[in-house]
Amino acid sequence: MSATNRWLAALLVLLVVLAVLGGALVRRTHQDRRDARAAQERYAAVLAAANAEATAFVNLRYDRAEQTVGAVAAGATGSFRADYTSASGHVIRVLQRHQSSMLGHVVWSGVVQLDPSSATVIVATTGTVANDRTGGRPVNRSYRLRLSLVARDDRWLTSNVQFVGGTS
Repeated sequence: MSATNRWLAALLVLLVVLAVLGGALVRRTHQDRRDARAAQERYAAVLAAANAEATAFVNLRYDRAEQTVGAVAAGATGSFRADYTSASGHVIRVLQRHQSSMLGHVVWSGVVQLDPSSATVIVATTGTVANDRTGGRPVNRSYRLRLSLVARDDRWLTSNVQFVGGTS
């Protein structure tokens, strides 16, 4: 084999090795992108579920008590759901007796912890509360909530809600 043929053979081997490495890198890059997209979609789904549950939690009306209490239960699971639904009759009676309305919305939220089956989200809300104690006048209220969520049947459901810090 001549020196030229050896160089050509070496060059051909080098090109094959580079092509294989390039193909492996392209495949790895595509897998990394798929993984990143799945993580972003999970993150977005967790935030959407937490924001929806927090919104339901801070929007309770005496004139639609069963509907508004039901909205919280619909996004809940486990012992939180069981405890909430068992107390819902009392909550509805208190709302109606005091003609209470709490109207609010999420100001910001952030994921504190996230894995494929659970998440923790901190949510800040603001809104108003009006009842017979406020003379029916809306009074500003802000709440910070810590929501624990779990993945169930392709949905993120709230397994616990805690108030964080004080209210204002």
